[in-house]
Amino acid sequence: MSVKVLLPSRGRAGEDDMETDEREIHIVTPGEVLTSDPQFMRTDALKDVVIRGHGTYPVGASLAACAAGVVERVNMLLSVRPLRSRYHGEIGDVVIGRVSELGPKRWKVDINARQDAILLLSSINLPGGVQRRKNESDELQMRTFFAEGDLVCAEVQTFFQDGAASLHTRSIKYGKLRNGSLVIVPSALVKRSKSHFATLPSGVDIILGLNGYIWVSKHVNLTPEMALQPEGFYSNDNESISNSEREVIARVCNCITALGRTNTFITDSMIVYTFEASTQFSVKELLNADVQQQIVLEARAQRAAVTQK
Repeated sequence: MSVKVLLPSRGRAGEDDMETDEREIHIVTPGEVLTSDPQFMRTDALKDVVIRGHGTYPVGASLAACAAGVVERVNMLLSVRPLRSRYHGEIGDVVIGRVSELGPKRWKVDINARQDAILLLSSINLPGGVQRRKNESDELQMRTFFAEGDLVCAEVQTFFQDGAASLHTRSIKYGKLRNGSLVIVPSALVKRSKSHFATLPSGVDIILGLNGYIWVSKHVNLTPEMALQPEGFYSNDNESISNSEREVIARVCNCITALGRTNTFITDSMIVYTFEASTQFSVKELLNADVQQQIVLEARAQRAAVTQK
């Protein structure tokens, strides 16, 4: 059975990721025949060879889907992109993960991928901004930098031969996360953009992790001097957060949850539109499915009005 729905698509070159049109896409279920067109088949003298992409398999002279997802065609390549899948990283991606294990000169970090990412001891900044080679003393103090359960913002630096991502935190933007709340959405809804760090007009900071982990926290002015403070860079203590700041953080988190449940692409501007539409409801009411649908529809309408100007 095929189902046709309308979802946002990527905008034209030069436009913001959220400035997207709506186009018709084709969703298939496992076992459904995608095509019997001979142009996707090539006959060899010994056997039939099927030109097929991920998520497909040959059935006689036809091509069928082996996963529920969206049909994608690139020239002569036909593939199916799963609607729900693990995060597939690329070099340069900003990700948020949770430290799951400590090893020799490395941490294992859960980034919602098929396997844990690796954060090497040589890929972090030492407290106080000291520039030197890491030694045995630093290895003994690894748990004072990142311990099991800590949330970390990092960048994908490279990939090992087994496919595991190698992370680094050699920037003041990256490191241990504090003073906020984590929201988890499907990674496919977070689009790559010029910057994944933003400060909303409501006064909170957000980090849009491309692995589907989004961090909402109290606004903190980052300065180069902060990296020179050994006691603060890897501290586990949260700063004082007022009740009004907590309410704003909770409202933003609920708005992001609403965008994720309605399968809407998530950008900083879309979060702002949804936040403005949510002000007529209390924070608790934003957990209601009908309210979530309403505020997302209002946000989409506002986005469309801004796009047409």
